[in-house]
Amino acid sequence: MSENMIACNLTFEDINKLAERVEKGKLSKIKIKNGNCELVIEKESKILTPPSMPPMGVSVNTATAVQPAVTETSSEPAQHASGNIVKAPIVGTYYAAPGPDKAPFVEVGKKVKKGDVLMIIESMKLMNEVQSDFDGVVKEILIQNGTAVEFDQPVMIIE
Repeated sequence: MSENMIACNLTFEDINKLAERVEKGKLSKIKIKNGNCELVIEKESKILTPPSMPPMGVSVNTATAVQPAVTETSSEPAQHASGNIVKAPIVGTYYAAPGPDKAPFVEVGKKVKKGDVLMIIESMKLMNEVQSDFDGVVKEILIQNGTAVEFDQPVMIIE
């Protein structure tokens, strides 16, 4: 076997091309067997389906006025906080700013008014602006920029 052969008579470049096709294509898995050699390339499933999604083109207001109740997970910072909890309206990726070189929409201590954009959640390659339902001051941001969020996950607290 030559130095360029990695597994099952395939080069590293061939394996990378196959992995790329699985990741970007409709295939979820490729299995190659050649004698005693077996190579499996499988797409990692990360898609979560939210219970419901708002219609496209509609502004998403997700803050709710609540006193958080204690839940099973005692490590959540929002449990002992009071104020208006802003939750993710959809599954996606949280972005604090409109771009990597731009200032964040809000920071801890910043005053916000009803209708101000608080964040962007990218879902299915669409950027969804999330607006505040309340006037107040941002007390806490519960997740970091670029973090994946689940539907109804607490993202920040406005007091």
